[in-house]
Amino acid sequence: MKVLLAEKYGFCFGVKRAIKITEKIAKSNPNTLTLGPLIHNPLEIERLQNQFGVKVQEDIENLGESKSVIIRTHGITKQNLEMLKLKDVEITDATCPFVTKPQKIVEKMSKEGYSIIIFGDFNHPEVKSVMSYSIKPPIVISDIDMLKKIDKIPKKIAVVSQTTKQIDKFSHIVQYLIANTLEVRVFNTICNATFENQEATRNLSQKADIMIIVGGKTSSNTKQLFYIAQNHCKDSYLVENENDIQLSWFKNKQICGISAGASTPNWVIKSVEEKIKSITN
Repeated sequence: MKVLLAEKYGFCFGVKRAIKITEKIAKSNPNTLTLGPLIHNPLEIERLQNQFGVKVQEDIENLGESKSVIIRTHGITKQNLEMLKLKDVEITDATCPFVTKPQKIVEKMSKEGYSIIIFGDFNHPEVKSVMSYSIKPPIVISDIDMLKKIDKIPKKIAVVSQTTKQIDKFSHIVQYLIANTLEVRVFNTICNATFENQEATRNLSQKADIMIIVGGKTSSNTKQLFYIAQNHCKDSYLVENENDIQLSWFKNKQICGISAGASTPNWVIKSVEEKIKSITN
């Protein structure tokens, strides 16, 4: 059986940047914590804690004795940022620049009187951070069906997307808005790495008869890759590490494709690749 890696996969710029920042800060500040998980990959979070002592804290009111707080790649709400600034801590912002972009757009457009529509998952921390920059409550939709159920769409709309969503689904939402309201300002805030990883996964899944997507099961971008793979290869599986792999998946398979989410470290991808090769040789 051939084992093929997607042309683009794994760590994106924002994740690499955040990990580099965190490792550097933690070396000089042994009591460093991140406000929420730095990225959506439990194995990498565990590595940062074991090797650098970086802890995760969700509650901004319970920072303990830490004097060094790192803001996660997904960002935090504007309100939490203001609260954090009142604390006696050193703040390091590791928010991905592709996330700060929609934050700024939403703040600017809402001040100009536009109603905000966000294509994304309401409970995702990135979406919550972007929502907080709107003057009035924005509309959050996870798909076009939710949009179609809105009784009265505002006349002036500014639309952005969660950075990890699929571009074709965003396009369908934009087309519907153009046809059903007076003014639409469209901001494509899907990051380049997301688009490239999705295209590479789509291409590989059309050749493979089994696809393995590696990444955190709470990771939005990893789940999007899994959904794309499933559309073209029915035998697609999402695994966090090599221990999730089952021998029975590979029976009578000829080509195994591997892709990985933007928050999946290379050492995890390599372990999965080696495990697959060992059980199929």
